[in-house]
Amino acid sequence: MKVILLSDIYKQGVVGEIVEVKDGFARNYLFPKKLAVKATEGELKRAEKLREQAAARRAQLDNRLNDLAHQINGVELFFERRASPTGKLFGSVTTTEIADALNAKSGIDINKRRISSNMPRETGTHRIPVRLGTELSPELVITIVREGELKGLLAAREAEARRAAEKALEEETRPEAAYVPYTPPAEGEAPAEPTNE
Repeated sequence: MKVILLSDIYKQGVVGEIVEVKDGFARNYLFPKKLAVKATEGELKRAEKLREQAAARRAQLDNRLNDLAHQINGVELFFERRASPTGKLFGSVTTTEIADALNAKSGIDINKRRISSNMPRETGTHRIPVRLGTELSPELVITIVREGELKGLLAAREAEARRAAEKALEEETRPEAAYVPYTPPAEGEAPAEPTNE
């Protein structure tokens, strides 16, 4: 039986699509739950409107997912774990812990199943992809350190950021007299030879 889907149905199709299904599936499941209607002439005209509405909803969802991907791409999360002297973890960082840490840091709550399940088993910095179903594939930066070393790592990073900010400020406030603009030689003149002093 040919039916027009009124909502997205897993392994069958999307809204407005005309699909062939078994008669019993249509009569006993799709029609009573108002997930589909029989493909008649009048319903085919209505299906075009459904397809347009579904395309608009899909575009809106894609925009929201792209915004979310931009927000979480590159977010750095820190975890302390017990580890051997070689850096192997006794256990791992779970997707639930990553989702909870992301929610605590950025206020964005994502489903733990969207985070890649290939969890690192060593200390260090790792990039973990997040599957959002958009053209963008954001990555979270996960840093795992041994227990008791997190404060030292954060202090070192803060000091490094402070030094970089001071250096940028120093370069910004450098006197303009130190800058000598390049002036090309006039026509007919030979370029000045560099002097070794």
